[in-house]
Amino acid sequence: LLVINNFMGIYFYYFCVSLLAILGRREASSFQPTRPLFSLSSTAIAALSPRQLQFWEDVDEGIDDVAKYYETEDMVRVRDFCSRAKGELPLPEPLGEGHLPSEEHVDGLTARAFWDVAEDPDKFPWARKLEEHSKVIIEEFEEVLVGQRQASGDGIFAGDSAWQSKVMGGGWSAVRLQRLGVWNVENCRMFPRTYNLLRELDIPFAVRGVCFARQAPGSGVAPHSDGRNFILTSHLGLRVPEGCWIKSGNEERTWEEGKLTTLDTSFEHSTGNPTDGERHVLIIDFWHPDLTEAERAGLEFVYDLRNKFESGRVPFRQPRGNKRKNGDEEEKGL
Repeated sequence: LLVINNFMGIYFYYFCVSLLAILGRREASSFQPTRPLFSLSSTAIAALSPRQLQFWEDVDEGIDDVAKYYETEDMVRVRDFCSRAKGELPLPEPLGEGHLPSEEHVDGLTARAFWDVAEDPDKFPWARKLEEHSKVIIEEFEEVLVGQRQASGDGIFAGDSAWQSKVMGGGWSAVRLQRLGVWNVENCRMFPRTYNLLRELDIPFAVRGVCFARQAPGSGVAPHSDGRNFILTSHLGLRVPEGCWIKSGNEERTWEEGKLTTLDTSFEHSTGNPTDGERHVLIIDFWHPDLTEAERAGLEFVYDLRNKFESGRVPFRQPRGNKRKNGDEEEKGL
């Protein structure tokens, strides 16, 4: 059973809801959030739509292809990730105070609430370079922010989604440069110097994305965990009034302008802006350094395939498991 407790697993919940809505529209009309969505256990397989079964069959084949391409047999952790997402494996155990892992979990990764990425050039060669060139981003951001507010009053953060506001609180909003591996052309045109710098640094962007984030005066993000331990998140401080804070696990820090604050968001985390000014950061999601290149490619394939299913770019076919079952029943005269 997929468990959604408070904010933990919120992204995976919408992963499941959106997949169910797109992959099996007829089945979606009877969807109940408490039902097992991807469990392939013998007691739950009948509850899955053919479209869902097709998705997971395609995932299995894709992981096989990734393993062949990288000439590796070591895709166990990605296969276990899929098995856990389907409900075949139990939820992972927490690996520290405040750690709230979910179904979207890769075993064996270092669990740390905060990471000092600029101090570890071997694992994060791009981080120090980003800090050294942060002035480029800060200056461009301020130029666009001031110009947009003069033109429209509300500025560039006016169009954030209502759903994101429910998750992050009404005081949080964002301008997205990249989401799920796709760059937002219109927004990137507003920030060409930032876009070019990010691409030049060869950052291993993960599936969630890149965005400018605003925290309104007197607001904060409530404690929550997204449960994904295979993605780390860096915040580059752009405009940080004194007194703003961010907590991950049991540790509290602040942001510094031009510096990276990096956390593992599978730990419970929260933020606060008790000041009279806005707090702005650039958020960058990237792959956990303990993942192999093949594992990154495998996880990227899973989410890319999900997006293709959602957009209707994958035509429906009967799951092969259903065909085998129907064939057996015909042979038995059933």
